[in-house]
Amino acid sequence: MAAHRPGPLKQQNKAHKGGRHRGRGSAQRDGKGKKIATETLRCSRMSFYFQVLAEKRQLGGKDGPPHQVLVVPLHSRISLPEAMRLLQDRDTGTVHLNESGNTQSFMLLCPRLKHRWFFTSARPGDLHTVLDMAKVADTILFLLDPLEGWDSTGDYCLSCLFAQGLPTYTLAVQGISGLPLKKQIDARKKLSKAVEKRFPHDKLLLLDTQQEAGMLLRQLANQKQQHLAFRDRRAYLFAHAVDFVPSEENNLVGTLKISGYVRGQTVNVNRLLHIVGHGDFQMKQIDAPGDPFPLNPRGIKPQKDPDMAMEICATDTVDDTEEGLKVLMRADPDRQESLQAEVIPDPMEGEQTWPTEEELSEAKDFLKESSKVVKKVPKGTSSYQAEWILDGGSQSGREGDEYEYDDMEREDFMEEESQDESGEEEEEECETMTVGESVHDDLYDEKVDEEAEAKMLEKYKQERLEEMFPDEVDTPRDVAARIRFQKYRGLKSFRTSPWDPKENLPQDYARIFQFQNFTNTRKSIFKEIEEKEVEGAEVGWYVTLHVSEVPVSVVDCFRQGAPLIAFSLLPHEQKMSVLNMVVRRNPGNTEPVKAKEELIFHCGFRRFRASPLFSQHTAADKHKLQRFLTADMALVVTVYAPITFPPASVLLFKQKSNGMHSLIATGHLMSVDPDRMVIKRVVLSGHPFKIFTKMAVVRYMFFNREDVLWFKPVELRTKWGRRGHIKEPLGTHGHMKCSFDGKLKSQDTVLMNLYKRVFPKWTYDPYVPEPVPWVNSESSSVVPQESME
Repeated sequence: MAAHRPGPLKQQNKAHKGGRHRGRGSAQRDGKGKKIATETLRCSRMSFYFQVLAEKRQLGGKDGPPHQVLVVPLHSRISLPEAMRLLQDRDTGTVHLNESGNTQSFMLLCPRLKHRWFFTSARPGDLHTVLDMAKVADTILFLLDPLEGWDSTGDYCLSCLFAQGLPTYTLAVQGISGLPLKKQIDARKKLSKAVEKRFPHDKLLLLDTQQEAGMLLRQLANQKQQHLAFRDRRAYLFAHAVDFVPSEENNLVGTLKISGYVRGQTVNVNRLLHIVGHGDFQMKQIDAPGDPFPLNPRGIKPQKDPDMAMEICATDTVDDTEEGLKVLMRADPDRQESLQAEVIPDPMEGEQTWPTEEELSEAKDFLKESSKVVKKVPKGTSSYQAEWILDGGSQSGREGDEYEYDDMEREDFMEEESQDESGEEEEEECETMTVGESVHDDLYDEKVDEEAEAKMLEKYKQERLEEMFPDEVDTPRDVAARIRFQKYRGLKSFRTSPWDPKENLPQDYARIFQFQNFTNTRKSIFKEIEEKEVEGAEVGWYVTLHVSEVPVSVVDCFRQGAPLIAFSLLPHEQKMSVLNMVVRRNPGNTEPVKAKEELIFHCGFRRFRASPLFSQHTAADKHKLQRFLTADMALVVTVYAPITFPPASVLLFKQKSNGMHSLIATGHLMSVDPDRMVIKRVVLSGHPFKIFTKMAVVRYMFFNREDVLWFKPVELRTKWGRRGHIKEPLGTHGHMKCSFDGKLKSQDTVLMNLYKRVFPKWTYDPYVPEPVPWVNSESSSVVPQESME
């Protein structure tokens, strides 16, 4: 009887796990680590909680700076004076008004809530004012319309603020109580849906009565603060008072005294100070006047360090007397940072001396020894005759037949045919005339700038040709191609072919600074900020900074109503280098922007003008130049500018002919790297004249025989993916015989890629003129916000 044997489909059960059972001791040993981890996690959570609580108590408290709130109305129907009046609750605390120029501000001291606020305001149309004050504001209070929320001007302002980086913000609705009772609920629902898109999970507060203003103040005091990285690592100050002392030699330059509360980090007098919109300056002294807005006027604030103690006198006035002033620090010339922004190039650097006679003779002997070749020659042949005998074993040819393909261009080309339709319109028996429309058309034509229209049309044509035929250029007939493109070279592979980043640098590169390792330098500076204690005025102190060699135009701008904001610079941030920024095109702007056009940059706390380059954002060591700022991908902007350590937001504006600034692109600072290679590509095109299997005669790429011989080593390609090279010239009119890896089509086009490294222009200018206030207009590049009704 045969035994049963299981087949291959027999079920295999999982084997039983054997071993000893866990006892109480092993369970305790295993749970010991978990208990320690749980306690560590609980302690870290508690420390974070107390850190947030201490930060909340310090901001606006007696030992910290006032809680600075920027009020921004987002609709033209909002009454800013009414909102500021409601926030000036004299029953809650003491109000100190301060009106200077176009900026209305006031200080609200509330001893009952143990908090003090400093309210400032800015209209969305004053773009620079809004962006500059948002850089130093602790909270932004947005005022919304009950029906539409925000108009096109407010939407444009929000786009810029989101791109720059928003601190803590609060949304308040003004005017909802003026609607009928039945429409108030519907209006709040529609407004909540509209606000959900831009401000998800944010609560709307009301600002129509004094009671609602009190609730709003409590909300502002208890909010968790959002941090902006570029300002948390630097000391900054908003000027409450400014005084100017002209120098004895020149009245246009003098010492600027800036009074305000220290924020962010400790201010060191030996560091440089950047005044936003005006440049970098040196400090020579820091004074400690009495706090003009003490939360408890009768109290005296003790200092942590008795050696650097300063008495803050209880005064009700803002004026400082000489007796109440105390000098905290004076600049040390040996430790003070220099204002040198550029390297002074040495004209003799890189010069070579003429070789001596001995060196020339040694070089000739070396060449003779290295040029000796062993050949098989008949017996009795002299050395002179041996030079003419060819070595039969030597062969010349191309090494390797492999090609590394770059990205293929698109194969199909769209051709647009424009047909002019001519026809005579039938005349009607009766004539009609509308005087109003004709007058309106005449007035419209008077406002049109024909020269600007012609330039814009030419830019649109260039952008469209660049999209259809990327990098293609026409070979000139009056200039030889070997002279016109003498700075270009051919590459077998754009991605892998070597290119020395130190080769053929321009003269401007002798003026800039370069890090040996930018990432390590940035990490060491940030680590020093976190760990090392810095001498100077601490956060929350009311100080007066004495800034030397400041032009009088800075004071004139402040007296005209512009805010004065100062940032303390980190080491090396005054020096010029090459900045690379990753940006994306703003979808609301469709105007063509060409490379090397002058643009306005908002990079972190800086504002300047420069002419940048655009290049592709890739991971390779070479990056192709983009002639226009495209809207479908992220690009890298390269420009000469002062060193700034990321993270830092970037906003690009373009000044229009009417003085308005239009938002072009937004992004962030990527690196400070002069070795980043931006490569410009030009494509020469030719057409197959005669085709024989894999051989073809190509014309119209060159127009003389010498150019064909000059560019013979460069590889060819076609729009349909064929690869080849030039065999020989035919005739004297630029025709050439070419071989390819396959048969060509008669409708194909032969291309030759040439490459050259390009550099940005040195057009850096720290002065940016004030823009015309942004208003709702048909010519604006921002799409108006749709109504919610």
